[in-house]
Amino acid sequence: MVGVVSPQEALAKAQDVGLDLVEVSPNATPPVCKILDYGKYKYQMQKKANEARKKQKIVEVKEVKIRPGIDTHDFDIKMKNVFRFLDDGDKVKISMRFRGREMEHQHLGMELYDKVKELVADKAKIENDAKMEGRQAIMIIAPIAS
Repeated sequence: MVGVVSPQEALAKAQDVGLDLVEVSPNATPPVCKILDYGKYKYQMQKKANEARKKQKIVEVKEVKIRPGIDTHDFDIKMKNVFRFLDDGDKVKISMRFRGREMEHQHLGMELYDKVKELVADKAKIENDAKMEGRQAIMIIAPIAS
C-alpha cells in the first residue's frame, strides 16, 4: 500500500521492480492500480474463468410427448420421466398432438395438462402455460431453483 501517487511515479516504481502497473479498478476515485506480473495475472484470470465454466450447468429442454387419450399407466411413466428431467435440472417441454376428431375434444387435453400442473406444483414452475399452436398444445415447465 503506497497510497495516492501520480501515474508517472507509479510507472517508475513498477519499472524499478521489473513488473507491470496494472489498473485493477478503473472506475474508483482515484483509480486503483497494482504492481504485478501482467502475464501471470492474465493466466490466473483465465484459469478462474475456465473453472467457472466447468462448474456451470447447461440447462437443456427435454421433450415429453403425450396424447389426449393416454392410458393412466402410460401417463404415470411419462410423469416419472418428467420428474427425472426436473431433478436433473433440465426444463421440460410437454407437447400434445391432436389428430382427427381429437381436435373437437381439446378440453380432454387441457384436463390432462391440469393434472400435470397439479403433480409438478411442488417441484417446478410453469414457464409457458399450455396453449394451442395449430394441432399441437405445448407447455414448458422449469425446475424450481433450490
